Amino acid sequence: MLYKDYQNRKILLLGFGAMRLPIKDGVYANINEAETQKMVDYAMGHRVNYYDTAWGYHDGQSEIVLGKVLSKYPRESY
Repeated sequence: MLYKDYQNRKILLLGFGAMRLPIKDGVYANINEAETQKMVDYAMGHRVNYYDTAWGYHDGQSEIVLGKVLSKYPRESY
């Protein structure tokens, strides 16, 4: 794995992008939290510690859902 030093931390060069998360009923803002949790669990299990989201992704829901699913992990782990 390739890491970069950033503010006294090692950040994996491969990140998890939250622009296109799984959705329900074909609605862009209706994120499937259970599937997203599985994806994040897999990423965390493979040492991914960089997560990218933005207000505009999924009509503002990406940040909310990603915050929820990451909340089960210690903040310093990502």
